[in-house]
Amino acid sequence: GIRRTQIGMASEEGNKMVTLKSNDGQEFHVEKEACVISKMIKFIVDDCDTSDAIPVTNVIGKILAKVVEYMKRHLEFASRNRSSDAGKEIAEGDEELKAWDTAFLKDVDVDTLYLLLMASNYLGISSLLDLCVKKAANLLCGKSPEQIRATFNIKNDFTPEEEAKIRKEHAWVFEAGT
Repeated sequence: GIRRTQIGMASEEGNKMVTLKSNDGQEFHVEKEACVISKMIKFIVDDCDTSDAIPVTNVIGKILAKVVEYMKRHLEFASRNRSSDAGKEIAEGDEELKAWDTAFLKDVDVDTLYLLLMASNYLGISSLLDLCVKKAANLLCGKSPEQIRATFNIKNDFTPEEEAKIRKEHAWVFEAGT
């Protein structure tokens, strides 16, 4: 059956709920205001009737749940900062949000990270896309080509001769890691 999940704060009259439907049929009820972080969903919400579920055809439920969690948390931080007029509280909120963002991806495996990266690109959520790209870059940092292949499950399709030629032509790349 279809799994329905309520994500977000209690709906108020001014904050309409929308339903997002993953490609595997899972539905997520999210505050409209939380969805504006997504360029694609914002366009649909602004220009279309959203009484029916909005299909998110390129995203599976497991990943859409993470995206919705991200949107919800960012709405909570934005709402808190709007209600605060003290610069210090806003700066502390920014640090708190950065810490939450880091923790959000801390234990994510490579496959989930890839799917989150693809989903954030598809949905036009630049802050989540940036976060995923930084996490992927950190996974590459300081690793040998062999370690990178193992981390990302990449098959080495170079012959030994081709690989030797590449290493010779781009020696500076391979020296940087030592």
